[in-house]
Amino acid sequence: MCGRYAASRKPEDLTGIFDVLKWEPTETLAPDYNVAPTKDVPVVLDRPVKDSGSPDPVRQLRVLRWGLVPSWAKSPDVGVKMINARAETAAEKPSYRRALAARRCLIPADGYYEWVTGAGERQLEEQGKRKRARKQPYFVTPADGSVFAMAGLYEFWRDRTLPDDHPRAWWTTCTVMTTAAETTDLAGYDGQGPRALADIHPRMPLMITEDRWDAWLDPRTTDPDTLQALLAPPPPGLLRAYPVGTAVSNVANNGPELLHELPAPEEETLF
Repeated sequence: MCGRYAASRKPEDLTGIFDVLKWEPTETLAPDYNVAPTKDVPVVLDRPVKDSGSPDPVRQLRVLRWGLVPSWAKSPDVGVKMINARAETAAEKPSYRRALAARRCLIPADGYYEWVTGAGERQLEEQGKRKRARKQPYFVTPADGSVFAMAGLYEFWRDRTLPDDHPRAWWTTCTVMTTAAETTDLAGYDGQGPRALADIHPRMPLMITEDRWDAWLDPRTTDPDTLQALLAPPPPGLLRAYPVGTAVSNVANNGPELLHELPAPEEETLF
């Protein structure tokens, strides 16, 4: 799954990386090293520019709220439950199938966080000596330092309780697509720590490699077989994972120190 991630790249850097043609500087967000659900996040999407007179999609950098609210939802509160969409079933789910067909985006990140319960902690919990086991956070990131482009979907929701000219009359929200975690060796695995992403968590954000960005973002890509191919997991060996401090577990903490790599798991030996 993806319940927390880091996004520290500046908008001007993202516009260059993703060949963005339209970006409103007023939508600039500060670097965020502890992105949590319901926060505003930068996304890349292809869409015609409103009132431009052209139907052609334009590559844009936009700020959306994380937690997808379907157009038919009665309340935006459902968004907190829709931060992730499973790639295997999105085409069948009423909440996601329309967005998958026409409203796909990329959600840039440095990487994402995942938590692991150590064997000793689990035993204490099972023995009733601890109500809740402490968990060791890991940061998963591209081994080459490139951007982690997570597959996303976005949707529009109209708040019928507000007039058309109200700034919150329309909500634009997004979700991160997930897939089965890799079972192959992580990049740089040296016999220490988790060997594969599946050892950390059974799910992972669906990473879209650069060679698929254009096809994924283009709303004119509608063929079901083509979309299914785009939902395939990335090649193995592109990601590494390392332990970070437990400060990231508190969403109030935010700063580059959260990405500091620990020489060993903070709580205990986990693997």
